[in-house]
Amino acid sequence: METLPNLRIEFEQEYATTKNFFDVYPEGKNDYAPHEKSMKMMPLATHIAEIFGWPEFIMKTEKLDFAAGDYQPTFLQTKAELQQKLEEDYKKTKATLDSMSEDDLNGTWSMNMGDQVLADFTKYSAMRHALNQITHHRAQLGVYYRLNDIALPGSYGPSADHESF
Repeated sequence: METLPNLRIEFEQEYATTKNFFDVYPEGKNDYAPHEKSMKMMPLATHIAEIFGWPEFIMKTEKLDFAAGDYQPTFLQTKAELQQKLEEDYKKTKATLDSMSEDDLNGTWSMNMGDQVLADFTKYSAMRHALNQITHHRAQLGVYYRLNDIALPGSYGPSADHESF
């Protein structure tokens, strides 16, 4: 079984779901956090958008070294900027996935802090990790929305806000 066609479909589905979440992003709530140890809402949403750009970076590099400054976070202020970031990073990933072959998924990739290896992946497992991170952080964003009485879009079917019981 080839995995690349499935990755393409999964990224497309996660993009569509995330787009729906960003369409209801609440202006004026950027600094909301449910707990002092929680990320604020806009940095969390921005991180989700950034993850859509990971596949391009994964395929062009062998590692991400935080100590070397390979990662520089994006700072956004508005819903429109957030939506634009998602579009830009998804387009990069789509182009990357469309130009790849199945064999490209066999390479290795790691996340490091200098000489310390934080995570060691195949390119395929790094892509799966990115998909898992999108789902995980979007679920966090859903909790933030719920705590602010913002109707949740469906993720993998209708949400309680869009289905009558």
